[in-house]
Amino acid sequence: MSIRQEKFNKLLQKELSDIFQRESSSFASKGTFITISGVKISSDLSIANVYISVFPENQRENVMLNIELYNKEIRKILAQSIRNQVRVIPELRFFIDDTQDYVQHIEKIFKKIHEEEKDKNDNTKD
Repeated sequence: MSIRQEKFNKLLQKELSDIFQRESSSFASKGTFITISGVKISSDLSIANVYISVFPENQRENVMLNIELYNKEIRKILAQSIRNQVRVIPELRFFIDDTQDYVQHIEKIFKKIHEEEKDKNDNTKD
């Protein structure tokens, strides 16, 4: 990834975070937190994959539907805030960041393995 792409990723993440903080009532019900966990821009800077985390998790589907409905508006707000810094406003594609789910799944597996090893060791001592 080029330095230009990295800078653009950081700019988009910051600006989108600000937008979601200000406009969150449009996308989510009260008490729902939306975090921009990462942005990956294409090499030609035309497409931005935006990864979001939603808490509580049961609101994910609702939030994603609303974001898709407001995608053009989000892009327009983004364009107004970064128009002096970039030539082209990228197309925004939103995805749920499931990294935390994956981490929890791996932790459960390790815990299960640890418990099985402990049980095995306890049985061999008898």
